[in-house]
Amino acid sequence: MGAVDTPESGVKHKKGKRRKPKRIGIKIDMTPMVDVAFLLLIFFMCTTVFRKPQALEINLPPDPNAKVEIAESNVMTVRVIAPEDSTRGDVRVFWRLGKEPFQEANIDKLESIFETEGKKNPKLVVLLKIDRKAKYRYMVDIIDQLQFAELNRFSLAPLLPEEKKEVETL
Repeated sequence: MGAVDTPESGVKHKKGKRRKPKRIGIKIDMTPMVDVAFLLLIFFMCTTVFRKPQALEINLPPDPNAKVEIAESNVMTVRVIAPEDSTRGDVRVFWRLGKEPFQEANIDKLESIFETEGKKNPKLVVLLKIDRKAKYRYMVDIIDQLQFAELNRFSLAPLLPEEKKEVETL
């Protein structure tokens, strides 16, 4: 706990000189405060919820210049376009199989499209092209939908300006 130092009382002083009274020293035992600090530290360490960081694992090909041959009928192309005047982050999504014409789809309905096309063709590879102006969360949402539909073969590619113009007219 604490202790108080008291001045010694048996000392005689010379007469005529005025002495300053001795200050009383106080000593505080810091042990209980350190104990409480460590108890709080242990409490917060034990009650904290630890969770795995949520990250997407993407396997890249060993050689970036390697060409992978895939039949055109096994490729689904998904293009995500952000409008020029988009302030809310709205996007338009277009998809097609092989050389078929593009079809516009709602971003929330893509999972059902992925599931049906993935069941029809187990060798399906999805080529995902996203506009640079589109928000990052749309790419993550689409990759999540691909994984829910168990389509684990997909590729990310930049959306070229001529590809953007091709689907904007639809």
